[in-house]
Amino acid sequence: MRVIRKGGLAAACVLALLGATQGLAEQRLQGPRPVVWRDFLGVNAHFLWFSPEQYQRQMDRLQDLGLEWTRVDLHWDIMEPEQGRLRTAELDQLTQVMSARQLKTEMYLVGSPDFASSGPFGIANRGAYPPRDPALYAASLVKFAQRYPSVQAWQVWNEPNLPSFWQPFEDPERYARLLQVSAAALRAEAPGRQVVMGGMAYYSQMPIRGGLMLEALGKLGVAQLGTVIAYHPYSQYPEGDDPKARDFVERAQLLNARLRAIQPPAIWADEWGWSSYPGPKEEQDIIGEQGQADFVLRRLALMSALDYDRIFLFALSDLDSRASVRDQHYGLLRLDGSPKPVYQALQRFLTLTGPRLLPETPPVLVGAPDDLYSIAWRRDDGSRIWLFWSAGQERVHLPGITQATLHDPLTGESRELSGADGVDVQAKGSLQLLTWK
Repeated sequence: MRVIRKGGLAAACVLALLGATQGLAEQRLQGPRPVVWRDFLGVNAHFLWFSPEQYQRQMDRLQDLGLEWTRVDLHWDIMEPEQGRLRTAELDQLTQVMSARQLKTEMYLVGSPDFASSGPFGIANRGAYPPRDPALYAASLVKFAQRYPSVQAWQVWNEPNLPSFWQPFEDPERYARLLQVSAAALRAEAPGRQVVMGGMAYYSQMPIRGGLMLEALGKLGVAQLGTVIAYHPYSQYPEGDDPKARDFVERAQLLNARLRAIQPPAIWADEWGWSSYPGPKEEQDIIGEQGQADFVLRRLALMSALDYDRIFLFALSDLDSRASVRDQHYGLLRLDGSPKPVYQALQRFLTLTGPRLLPETPPVLVGAPDDLYSIAWRRDDGSRIWLFWSAGQERVHLPGITQATLHDPLTGESRELSGADGVDVQAKGSLQLLTWK
């Protein structure tokens, strides 16, 4: 199978994106709409890397979390090595299993086979070049969509704003043509599926050409195609590449507001996450398995309260040596299928929150530090849940709450709190949850 190489951009490029950050204060977030986890949170799943026995065990773990959405990679040069000759046996079995389990799927087709590539003959990475004719790609995408009607969403390419997926350099005009032809073909010949714009790495920065690909595509009229818009907000830390500047929250708010203005069917963040790899260092800092669990929970808390319609964590399982050292360790599960700390922490988190959350105003606080993140929800049973963390780890007083339970989803520990004039909590750098009636 294809080696995954997640593209990288310098932190300086990310920090320069979308203007300067604002002054810092307590970060209070309130979700724009209810969150239903089984519909909101999905995972990237590399099922075709594994045997049916292995991926069915992975599906068991996914469904144990109460989740049902997956994003599955299809490499065009592997699935159609010769024009008109599709390799479908493994995918036929996979889609049958997923349909039987009532799993929902976004599939993306990426990587040009030799018969379609625009790349020079004789080079090793012809698959990273876009197709010489968009109609060739669209015809193949339609064949897969027609063959697998149980797949809900089809995505046109992956990270076309990075040269690693679009050689020799990013080209908004050429990608716009590919998207236009593919969207029209899907709607005409495989109607009823969601059409998803190729997930843009980060916030769609173009490292060679400069600027944002989403902005360039907007100027080309791509918004009129009515596709789901997707991007991949990776960063060094849950709060951004510069956590003191809180650049993730600000940039997600600003970009999503701009995207909402063009009224797309939905906004998806269909890749995000951190690797637990032991090194040597590759772009992402080395954080280990415990750090991965901590980072994923904090980012999930943030994304739940921002304006996303669906988010896909990268990834369900670790991978073997066909992937890079870093990319082998993004999984919730180890290669042998055993749960990592991030899986266990996520399971505790989803159990504590319940299957559905309703927006709630964050509680009144006394002594809240400037670096505190404060997010509140109401559960289906009417009880309240407050998600919070602070790098300064200061004590915070909640005068309006006289009895509550404090939970640490990383460790599974909990303790009861009470006080006639309110409760006190000791903030941590990691996520904690306070629940009360």
